[in-house]
Amino acid sequence: MPSPELLEEYSQFFRLLSEPARLQLLCQLKQGPMDVASLIKATGFSQSHISRQLGQLQRAGLLRCTRDGARTIWQVEGDLVDDLCALVQTRLTQRLRDQLAQLQAA
Repeated sequence: MPSPELLEEYSQFFRLLSEPARLQLLCQLKQGPMDVASLIKATGFSQSHISRQLGQLQRAGLLRCTRDGARTIWQVEGDLVDDLCALVQTRLTQRLRDQLAQLQAA
């Protein structure tokens, strides 16, 4: 059983991922590296909102950034985001299949 401290860390991590704006930014960045101007265009979010969300995702180790002149380029760090998305997609797909099977059986 995880310690209370570790459970709190888990909770903080899942809370971070529960924000739809952060999920949308992660999905955008899964497609490839982007700068803030491109993220604004893709999401319609304000620059300050994007910057705040990117900072939180970076502190959690999910994103990294590099400088390209005056631009900051953001990208997903490692495979964790892909792995989490695949896990959730698999679970949701199975749940929908189960619901469909129940409806067809009724």
